[in-house]
Amino acid sequence: MGDISLLDLPMLFSYQFFQFAIIGGILAGIVCAIVGVFIILRKQAMLGDGLAHASFGGIAIGLFLGLLPLVTALIVSIVTVLSISYLRRKGIAPSDTAIAVFLALGFATGLILISLSGGFSVDLFSYLFGSILTIDITDLGIICALSVSIILFLTLFYREMVAITFDEEFAKLSGIPVHVLSPAFDVLVAVTIVLSIKIVGVILVSALIVIPALAALQLGLSFRKTVLASVLFSILSVFSGITLSAVYGLATSGVIVFIAGAIFLITAIYRKLGE
Repeated sequence: MGDISLLDLPMLFSYQFFQFAIIGGILAGIVCAIVGVFIILRKQAMLGDGLAHASFGGIAIGLFLGLLPLVTALIVSIVTVLSISYLRRKGIAPSDTAIAVFLALGFATGLILISLSGGFSVDLFSYLFGSILTIDITDLGIICALSVSIILFLTLFYREMVAITFDEEFAKLSGIPVHVLSPAFDVLVAVTIVLSIKIVGVILVSALIVIPALAALQLGLSFRKTVLASVLFSILSVFSGITLSAVYGLATSGVIVFIAGAIFLITAIYRKLGE
């Protein structure tokens, strides 16, 4: 866009495509914020980046075969995260090493399929860098369904997931089915990555998961309040990013992540001043 002034914002919000973008972006932002807190505390921040790059291969498969890219990306991401979990549990490869292997394989698969199909397309670029303003009713439906599923799971198993996050061995001794819930959470991370691809793209999706949660952790709050702060920061980043990018004609994914980074910087300074 770029030719819209701030005074025209009420008109902008009347457009259906913008409403879809706001709804889809906020839903994805909420899920990313919640999952992000768990990921950081479980010391699995690189898992998001690895799955994002692996999903690139799934997107390329979908575009190459004429299937819905988000569906093929979801399948590839789930297979990838379960494979990483298996290698880690069996002691075949440490988590970071397994992530690096599948990251490379996923991206390599995407590059091979791109070359076979004649090079990069507009569709592929939209998945790489995000295209939130082009979300249609199908994309919004997928984002809504996946978001509700993730939030429902984390609500039902909140206490168990908190216990596993802080002390997995103690959780096992307490009778919590860690062998079921831990892989289930890994699948949720894969789902979160895929539902966020349309928002900020493969390249920046891990940032949307990690940065708001990291900003919230700077405040030294309780776990529940940290999650709420992460959600607040994520919603603020997504809403402001979509609006400002539409007004000034900037890349939406870049603006969203830049605002999230600015929030993190402010909270980090606040923490330092309070020490």
